[in-house]
Amino acid sequence: MAGQSDSTMSLFSSEEIEFMAEDEMVEIVPNLRMDSLNFICGDYGPFHPQLAAQVPLWLALALKKRGKCTIRLPQWMSIENLTQVLEAERDSHAFQHLPFHYVEISRLLFDLAREDIPDMYMVRSLIEDIRDVRFHKVETNLEKFTASTVTWKNMSAMEVNVIRAFAGRALQAFYKHDNEQQTTDTDRTLDKQPQIPTDRPKRNLKPR
Repeated sequence: MAGQSDSTMSLFSSEEIEFMAEDEMVEIVPNLRMDSLNFICGDYGPFHPQLAAQVPLWLALALKKRGKCTIRLPQWMSIENLTQVLEAERDSHAFQHLPFHYVEISRLLFDLAREDIPDMYMVRSLIEDIRDVRFHKVETNLEKFTASTVTWKNMSAMEVNVIRAFAGRALQAFYKHDNEQQTTDTDRTLDKQPQIPTDRPKRNLKPR
């Protein structure tokens, strides 16, 4: 982060990443009428019973805790979609497209809205399998890491967080090595240049 030294190129904590994930939009179904809710980040509502509405995840969870809504499962969390993603992850070296905060969103829904998730244990199992396959890819890519191959696409926040410190330090090491090599080559070039003798024969001065 800005203003921090290189030695603090540290990972975000899981709580920090989860906090950022709570700004993702989800769909809720209110079970009662509510006026608009006004926040610094925006206004949401008014809400009407059984009429779906889009709100940030943090607001959906707050309303859910108070028994004022149910949360609709995002389409990407359907068993059919997760099964397809898992198969594609296993068959390809590339990362499949998933929400940037798929790990954190699913964890929050499992913890706080499990009754709104049909076949929750199957959904959770599929997401855990997807996460394991993707993390194996991360480990494999780190083993092959070079300064010219930082082009990984569709990585999630948690996966980026895992490699962030390693990648930064690895790039610094590459650049440092290149600079040292250039300095060494320059010194060798100078050593090969012909040296101009500086010692001249001394002349004996005659006394006056």
